[in-house]
Amino acid sequence: MSVIFPSEEWLKGLEIKLNSDEKYRELAKNWEGDLFFNIEPGGNLKEPLTFYLDLWHGACRKVEYMPDASAYPSPAFILQASYENITAVLLGKLNPMTAMMTMKLKVAKGNMGYMMRNVPTVLDFVRCAQEVTTEIL
Repeated sequence: MSVIFPSEEWLKGLEIKLNSDEKYRELAKNWEGDLFFNIEPGGNLKEPLTFYLDLWHGACRKVEYMPDASAYPSPAFILQASYENITAVLLGKLNPMTAMMTMKLKVAKGNMGYMMRNVPTVLDFVRCAQEVTTEIL
């Protein structure tokens, strides 16, 4: 089955993957923090796009594609990337930690130190996202 990134189907597939992946559950058992992911237009993506993920102790409690930001007034993290940079991460062409350190993936809100202390969780989240990504828009 082909799941195109970005799409609501991709996001739901990521939710299922995160909730069924034992490695992620173990690595993320102490993670506490929901997040907005803002993708800036570029390439085939013509409009800005936002995802919401509620990640808590190794589980993905909720995802929302193009959420109403007023429903989540204070997410723990807001991440931003261009369409080109996020697809490079998802295709394994750009290391997510390198992307963060070079500001190609920006932590616009949230504790960067917390992310750095939880690098294995962050990298395994990306692994799960990469495994769900079978096709790019």
